Amino acid sequence: MKRIILIGLLFFGVIVINAQSKEELQTKKAEKQAEANAAQKEANALQAQIDALPGWRVGAFGTIGGSLSNFKNWYAQGTPNNASGNFGITFNGFANLIEKKFFWRNTLTTNLNWVKLDNKDIDTDDSSFKPTTDVFNLSSLYGRNLSKSFAISGLLEYRSTLLDNFNDPGYLDVGIGGTWTPVTNLIVVIHPLNYNFVFSSGDTVFESSMGSKIVADYTRKIGAINFKTNLSVFQSYKSNDYSNWTWTNSFSYTLWKIIGIGFDFGLRSNKQEALNFALGQYDPLAVPTQTEPSFDNIDNKLQSYYTIGLSYKF
Repeated sequence: MKRIILIGLLFFGVIVINAQSKEELQTKKAEKQAEANAAQKEANALQAQIDALPGWRVGAFGTIGGSLSNFKNWYAQGTPNNASGNFGITFNGFANLIEKKFFWRNTLTTNLNWVKLDNKDIDTDDSSFKPTTDVFNLSSLYGRNLSKSFAISGLLEYRSTLLDNFNDPGYLDVGIGGTWTPVTNLIVVIHPLNYNFVFSSGDTVFESSMGSKIVADYTRKIGAINFKTNLSVFQSYKSNDYSNWTWTNSFSYTLWKIIGIGFDFGLRSNKQEALNFALGQYDPLAVPTQTEPSFDNIDNKLQSYYTIGLSYKF
């Protein structure tokens, strides 16, 4: 009986000691975590001071996504023997010179995607990777500060494709006006004097015109998160048929060093592009009852794209 009591007391003592040790370790951990939080807060404050210093700010991040597949005798689908794949890459880069009296902001945004479907039962199909999403945007904004949040500015913005039909069409906006920076990382450009040059080959519906340009850009890095959203709007004074807007968004979350997960998507509306595409599909000989497309009857559908995959940053 004495042995049982002794063993019980010993067992109880071990539990008490372990409980006390656990509480002591948790207390020490809480103290160290509080010290780490205070140190991180000081580091963030120092980084904010560094970011506020005049000079260049350079950075880039993007997304890489893709997949490959191969089927052999997979009769459940219409093409039982095929090899398919897709690959996409986005890049968001900036080089900004921020001084007390002026700024010069430069950005480059690209989104390129390729896809292929090789039907191995047919010798005449195209088994190569073909471009699908094709976005190229380069802008340069210069401004002279009138106050802490407002500046007179000039903007050059070029948009086109790289993989297919480069500069056909291509858009070059040149304008002057004002730039407003209500909060850190948010840039709002309002240029009532802007000329939209449109480049295209042959006899097309594309036409240059005078108008106003509005751009809103918000780029932010919070810890492991990189985020960028950009809205670019051109409102033609000649006709609403020549107006257009593009909204692009990029998000990435770093998991390990420079690698993480990323998501990009974009929306676009351009009536000239919609009409040009419809005219390319128009064949009155094949469909005699078909009405010839025009600005008055064209269905200007919303354009969109998205890419999901691994992300990277520099």
